[in-house]
Amino acid sequence: MNAAKPVVGIIGGSGVYEIDGLTDTRWERVTSPFGEPSDQLLFGKLDGQQLVFLPRHGRGHRLSPTGINFRANIDAMKRAGVTEIISVSAVGSLREDLAPGTFVIVDQFIDRTFAREKSFFGNGLVAHVSMAHPVCQRVGDALEAAAREIGHACVRGGTYMVMEGPQFSSLAESRLYRSWGCAVIGMTNMPEAKLAREAELCYATVAMVTDYDCWHPDHDHVTVEAVIKVLLANADSARALVKRTAPKLVGRQEPCKHGCQTALEHALITAPPARDPAMVRKVEAVAGRVLSR
Repeated sequence: MNAAKPVVGIIGGSGVYEIDGLTDTRWERVTSPFGEPSDQLLFGKLDGQQLVFLPRHGRGHRLSPTGINFRANIDAMKRAGVTEIISVSAVGSLREDLAPGTFVIVDQFIDRTFAREKSFFGNGLVAHVSMAHPVCQRVGDALEAAAREIGHACVRGGTYMVMEGPQFSSLAESRLYRSWGCAVIGMTNMPEAKLAREAELCYATVAMVTDYDCWHPDHDHVTVEAVIKVLLANADSARALVKRTAPKLVGRQEPCKHGCQTALEHALITAPPARDPAMVRKVEAVAGRVLSR
């Protein structure tokens, strides 16, 4: 398998792409057979490295977590040539040591969403990918190094508990998730991470803590003003993080050694004669590497 030239995709809030030095920018609509992505994609270059940005909720935050078309988003990124994805998302903390403002480079997820399409595959073309190690260690290494360089509080490792929303947790739920050993809680990284794996994309998450979840005794003292202040500070650091991380991902000359770009190698289980031609056409972008054999 030949290594594709690295193209870094960033999925996150609208403010993340306002990076100093980003040139040759253009917004472009990328169509997907899975429907409309959250927004147009912003293409640009940073020191010669191609970057592609996608506002997860759309510009202006139009989409709720449940309303995001995750399949279209990942399919569009794949069609745009993206090879590695940095996911940036705001989360609540489930641990005392993860104070507001901390960045957590998570390594595991618990998916408690229930109202979202979670796979590109299905009847007529069945596939089962491993999610044992759902994030790319190489991209995580680059993010961790970049966070250290910019001097931002960063913790490597932790489980991201993904809830459906849009309501926040009850106190009983928050305590339950803490008992499971979860580090942070949010509403957006599933099924995003699952779909990135199916699309054979390297994927890593920067979870930006904005506040403690409702388990914390000081939770009721958190004001909207304080949360917004943390959000704005996090956005500044997120831009700096992306700017430092992107150059660290350009030197790859081989396929990802952690198997991200070969996740579908033995995942397709439907025999070729039994495959639905319409399904095959629909997943040509995400699975073309293995379907063309």
